[in-house]
Amino acid sequence: MASNRHLGRIIALQTLYEQELRLDANDTEFDIEAVLARNIARYQETIDDVEFIKNLVKGVSKSAEQLDATLQPVAPEWPIDQIARMDRIVLRIGLYELENEADVPPKVVINEAVELAKAFGGDNSSKFVNGVLGTVLRSREAAVAPIKTKPVSKSAAKAKPAAKKKAPVKKPAAAVKAAKAKKVVKK
Repeated sequence: MASNRHLGRIIALQTLYEQELRLDANDTEFDIEAVLARNIARYQETIDDVEFIKNLVKGVSKSAEQLDATLQPVAPEWPIDQIARMDRIVLRIGLYELENEADVPPKVVINEAVELAKAFGGDNSSKFVNGVLGTVLRSREAAVAPIKTKPVSKSAAKAKPAAKKKAPVKKPAAAVKAAKAKKVVKK
């Protein structure tokens, strides 16, 4: 089923791409349910997890503005509306999965998004998608990770820090030779 989800993500990407394209063209007759059903029907013999695809499409479609608001600070040089349509949709899918698919490891989500970007995006799409989603993941992990500290006893808290040890001063090689020469002369 896991490899089948790759195909499911492709179907979701196709559906969401068509949605954005047709809505931007002011298509008043667009029906996402009909487009999704048509795209699923094309691959019905090879798809096991239709609910995954439906949930992904509905979730990304409903929360596109929230996803964009989360993505924008991560890629501040690229306003959301200036990111290539395909890259924007791949980023939304990846971010939606990071936030809502607890059964899929985050690194798998990012890898899948990178693969979609390689297959359907431009030359640098996969690097861009990897960078943005990787930054999102790292910032979330940093926010969740507990700060590791050792418990401090009362006496240790009152103690003064240890004095720094001075590093031994090494004499230059010429000075060492001269000192040895003087010792030899004295004998």
